Amino acid sequence: MTHLAVRIRLARTGAKKQASYRIVVADSRYPRDGRFIEILGHYNPRTNPETLEVDREKATEWLKKGALPTDSAKSLLARAGVGEAGPSAAGEAKAI
Repeated sequence: MTHLAVRIRLARTGAKKQASYRIVVADSRYPRDGRFIEILGHYNPRTNPETLEVDREKATEWLKKGALPTDSAKSLLARAGVGEAGPSAAGEAKAI
């Protein structure tokens, strides 16, 4: 079985000490703020209330294709209402 190296993760943007983040699909071998495949949304924890915008359709498609979210991206996707799909969700459901 081959494992895809595609991850859904956060890429830092913004000025020094004023971080905001893009939610991106990227090859896990690329640097954090380097090349990416597609932008799924953005997150700004500095606004009041914090800003979170996610393209749910794109995120769901990537999860169905097998892209694995990092822990931080997974929690943000859950807050945005993107349902769990993909191998990690199926494995957790079977283990219980």
